[in-house]
Amino acid sequence: MYKFELSAFGDEINANITEQMNVLERNGVKYIELRGINGVNISDWKPKDFKEIIKQMKDRGFGVSSLGSPIGKIGITDEFEPHLDKFKNTLDLAAEADTRYIRMFSFFMPQDECEKYRENVLERWNKFIEAAKGYNVTLLHENESDIYGESAENCLDLLKSLNSDKVKAVFDPANFAIKGHDTVEAFELLKDYAVYFHIKDAKTGQRVVPSGEGDGHLKYLIDSLKERNFNGFLSLEPHLATGDISVGGDALFEIALNALRKLI
Repeated sequence: MYKFELSAFGDEINANITEQMNVLERNGVKYIELRGINGVNISDWKPKDFKEIIKQMKDRGFGVSSLGSPIGKIGITDEFEPHLDKFKNTLDLAAEADTRYIRMFSFFMPQDECEKYRENVLERWNKFIEAAKGYNVTLLHENESDIYGESAENCLDLLKSLNSDKVKAVFDPANFAIKGHDTVEAFELLKDYAVYFHIKDAKTGQRVVPSGEGDGHLKYLIDSLKERNFNGFLSLEPHLATGDISVGGDALFEIALNALRKLI
């Protein structure tokens, strides 16, 4: 029997963690994918300061589904060592948050040069895996525009080549759809690796829309997860407002949440 645990990027509601929890609590969502907390990116927190945030969340009955980190979201030719240090800090934060998942990426590529930098991507990811030894975490690679893993084929190549139990996929249908990739084909390629799902939809080449209103085939995805008896997180990432990290308020969040609940 399938079981969906709903989570959300609370920073799309409000920068303030208390306001994030207020809206999520009102809407019956008790997990947060932590990305922005009080205006500070998750990877920039220090464990000693982060403890108070986790205490506030636990006191109100909230759990952390994943850390929505920006690790891997730099250019493949950018200096790596400082980024690796940021990742090591994020590992400590995941331990403090008692979450098993860290969302990550596979580096921005110069246009049409993915193959040229493939080995560099694998080398960097193997360093992530090495650093994560001793931590009870799974590193979730997210498909994203303009990185090595923009296409499902490249995502699969990365996952197979790394061949590590510590690396799985977070599947984002909107990120595939907005760049014109077939989401159904992508899911069929990656379904055995996908253990976590970002829920947002998109019109091809245009914008993010509520679930079921775009080209991301969200109904097919949800129905397929039911058939596979999926037990895990559906993490709502509305992106219905503009901006890099969209703060859309509770009204836009509730539109996105209600659209998802209709599909479930």
